[in-house]
Amino acid sequence: MSVKIKGSPARAGVPASQPDIQPESDLEAAIQRSRDFLLSQQHPDGHWCFELMVDATLVADMVAYHHWDQSVDEVWQKKAVNHIFSMQLEDGGWNIYLNGPAEINATVKCYLALKLAGVPTTDPRMLKAREMAHNLGGPPRMNTFSKLYLALVGLYPWKHLPTIPVETILLGKFFHVNFYEMSSWSRSMLVPLAIINHYKPTRPVDVTLDELYPDGFHERDLKLPKDPEFLTWRNFFIHLDKLHKLAEWFAKKGIHPFRKRALRNAERWMLERCEGSSGLAAIFPAMLNCLIALKAMGYPDDHPGVIRAAKELKNLEHETEDRVWLEPCLSPVWDTGIIEICLHAAGVPADDESLRKTTDWLLDREIRFRGDWKFKNNADVEPSGWAFEYDNKWNPDVDDTAMILMALRRVPGSDRRRRDAALERGLKWMLSFQCKDGGWGAFDKDCTKNILNKVPFADHNAMLDPECADITARILEFLGQEGYDLDDPQVKKAIQFLRENQEEDGSWYGRWGVNYIYGTWAVLRGLRSIGLDMNQPWLQKARRWLETAQNDDGGWGERCNTYDDPIYKAQGPSTASQTAWAIMGLQSFGETSCTSISRGIEYLVRNQNADGSWTENETTGTGFPRVFYLKYDSYRNAWPLLALAEQQEHEKLNLIRNGHHLNGKQKANGEYAGAAR
Repeated sequence: MSVKIKGSPARAGVPASQPDIQPESDLEAAIQRSRDFLLSQQHPDGHWCFELMVDATLVADMVAYHHWDQSVDEVWQKKAVNHIFSMQLEDGGWNIYLNGPAEINATVKCYLALKLAGVPTTDPRMLKAREMAHNLGGPPRMNTFSKLYLALVGLYPWKHLPTIPVETILLGKFFHVNFYEMSSWSRSMLVPLAIINHYKPTRPVDVTLDELYPDGFHERDLKLPKDPEFLTWRNFFIHLDKLHKLAEWFAKKGIHPFRKRALRNAERWMLERCEGSSGLAAIFPAMLNCLIALKAMGYPDDHPGVIRAAKELKNLEHETEDRVWLEPCLSPVWDTGIIEICLHAAGVPADDESLRKTTDWLLDREIRFRGDWKFKNNADVEPSGWAFEYDNKWNPDVDDTAMILMALRRVPGSDRRRRDAALERGLKWMLSFQCKDGGWGAFDKDCTKNILNKVPFADHNAMLDPECADITARILEFLGQEGYDLDDPQVKKAIQFLRENQEEDGSWYGRWGVNYIYGTWAVLRGLRSIGLDMNQPWLQKARRWLETAQNDDGGWGERCNTYDDPIYKAQGPSTASQTAWAIMGLQSFGETSCTSISRGIEYLVRNQNADGSWTENETTGTGFPRVFYLKYDSYRNAWPLLALAEQQEHEKLNLIRNGHHLNGKQKANGEYAGAAR
């Protein structure tokens, strides 16, 4: 494959240091368009931040909050109503991922928000929503966190909610189950909720939800369901909850030896973790819970902590003339790391000003602070790591760190010595998080005590931070680039973890992306990078699974329903991001001319928009499986570029192997698959 290089002026959005490349193939033209598009979206300081799109529940929660807080802005609320209605399904309900079925928490929350906003219950859309809520079981089938928001406005009895005892924060490491055995995101959500649970700051609204109960409101439907067998951990915790409620009664009488101390510790913990972060944990649920908790404790509206908490929530909003919606958090570090890798692979030189600024921006965001990870990971390692958001010093995560390290390895930035030092620190920090079974989780080490899933308030399906194949494989991918070999003890353990977690059909479960396509791509890419023989039967089995999962149009697709039932794995309309993942998984076997890859490349080229972007309507990102999903707007544009660029590089290498020669300019343009060291 050859390209023509002319000396004409640079195109808009492309650094002047790059030659103007006139494509001689559809593949080259697609790469050029995609590269130009991404460069046009770069912020002046070198970073990218695309939108994270989610369901309507965040807006619904904010409507309910403003009614609880008696701070309703009618203009804002009208825009919120428009957004909620825009996401209502034909059957009357609301879902938690695009094109998914109606879900009970989303449906009741959205119905309540609309009713609070004054939409009459006789509105045909409300009648359909009511019918769907009946079909889904009504408020009794909601999870604990959703019921708690109802309790705040007087629409659910506190006595039927599982107690979230604030004393949990006092449980040290000498307890088998303690505060830091919970996932980082659960800690951040539960501390303010425990404060709220103590104060129970109910502010009744002038509406009811009685009409959403299939058989009418009756307290017998509100009791926590027990396991049919008597001796189970869930039943134990349900009985323990009764003791907690008795303790709550004594606490109100001032007879509770640990309550005041626990409240002080919880308040201090929460306020401390708002420092150096874009709100508590920099994620919407914790941020909203924090604001409510501050007000429940009596903090006035003009207190700096309240003002800051409200401001950080406002920063998540998008507002137009007729709609308002929210992001669950912001994703600048993650987006920037991925896009830097993709652009460098697509021919943007490592010394180009656009990427030099990117690396400098990423280096500024290394976290040199010993955050909450120190409680589970007590290794003698220098603090490092990167978070997902702009500011979140308490919660750097392993997956982001691995991605950023791969980006930094390619592009040294303005100060190579500074980059090298960050690479060394980040690598050691990341390696220290390997768990006992050889895998890596997201934020903590060995955060896997399943007993926590039996706690009644653990029905948000996110109490743990278990090791997962996709993050483990990403780390192997970077270790391979760093020259680690198969004899390294940590590498051996990681490969064994991946072998033990392979599905029967050859695929891997994807924890942080949807789903088996994501997991399988990540594993194959990691194992190829670390130097494993890809002809082994267990890996060829994964290859066959990917090939059989290809759709008739040449692409790949999978929906979030695979988390509910694996029978749906690799079934769904083709998407640009999932097609790119599958292509790169197959590229890991070193054959770029196979029919599956060719058809996949053709799909991406054929479906690219004129401006270099791709359209993607499906949800391909995962927050909490079966509870919360994310649509990364960056994914549809970044991952296809990487798949196309690596295909082009593979084809050039094949030409060289077959005795063809590239001229000097073509070689220079084709060096982008390697790292700039």
